[in-house]
Amino acid sequence: MIQEIITGEPPTQRHAGSVRVLDGDTLDVAGTRVRLFGIDAPETAQTCTRGGRQWNCGAEATQALATQIGGQDVTCEERDIDRYGRVVGICHAGTRDLNAWMVRNGWAVAYRRYGGDIYDADEIVARVAQRGVWSGSFVMPWDWRRGER
Repeated sequence: MIQEIITGEPPTQRHAGSVRVLDGDTLDVAGTRVRLFGIDAPETAQTCTRGGRQWNCGAEATQALATQIGGQDVTCEERDIDRYGRVVGICHAGTRDLNAWMVRNGWAVAYRRYGGDIYDADEIVARVAQRGVWSGSFVMPWDWRRGER
């Protein structure tokens, strides 16, 4: 209620606790499935191309997120519930914004359709530095899911 009075926004629900990484943009936080808001990571089975060779960018994105979290608990601020019933949120391990970290390091792209321009600057950093998926060529995750491979 205090948050609503100060910001005009209803309070956000928080989900916190131990975490299991399901893929590069989905977590299980203390039994609640959370989709990371505003980003889209390669699917676990998705491959990308770098230097003329395919590599398992989806599996590496998943591993990068797991490594970044380490053994820390995660806190997610709920932004929405998606059509699959998952919480959609911005998640932190300690003080690190995991959503932004994934995009800034090239393990996910900004998902403008659902997150607007919130992670645009992070994506530019990754592109310019040729980090993660930006180190070669890849199909956008939303296109890959539709079968464009």
